[in-house]
Amino acid sequence: MDSKTDTQWPPEQLDVKTFARDAAQLTGQAPLSAWERLSEEAQPGLQAPAVRWSAQGELKVQAGTPDEVWLHLQVHAALPLLCQRCLTPVLTPVEVDRSFRFVADEATAMALDDEAQEDLLVLSREFNVLELVEDEVILAMPLVPFHEVCPAPLPMSAADPLFEQAQEERPNPFAALARLKVGRSS
Repeated sequence: MDSKTDTQWPPEQLDVKTFARDAAQLTGQAPLSAWERLSEEAQPGLQAPAVRWSAQGELKVQAGTPDEVWLHLQVHAALPLLCQRCLTPVLTPVEVDRSFRFVADEATAMALDDEAQEDLLVLSREFNVLELVEDEVILAMPLVPFHEVCPAPLPMSAADPLFEQAQEERPNPFAALARLKVGRSS
């Protein structure tokens, strides 16, 4: 993946605490094909622009408590998804703008999760920002992608000639009951 920063901050093995202490920033971009799980969601037929992202570290000094380590993430992507109206590919913009607070361990994250308004992640010396980028884009994808205006008119009829024919050929069960009833009463 193309990273536009020096090698001091490798996005695959980021020392988040030092990154935040230095208020450092990372930016990068990569073609959709470089993101394995995003590529699986993509529909053929449309060329997607590169996924662009940036991460900014921040250390918030807290009086009487340990400093808080934060990571602010922004991602801009356009994914070729399947329009749920016309079932053709649609280039769908996906934007992510989220902030994460890092805590010491998984137990702390679980304990604080219910009361914290922000997203909590576990502090690591080898945090993979690229995995976070991909996770957040997947979470931000629309459940039902669609064109604003589909490229072809949509059929407004749900009639199926084979279904209609089968219904005509099938005997009505109530008519059969009526014949049985008439046969018994005579």
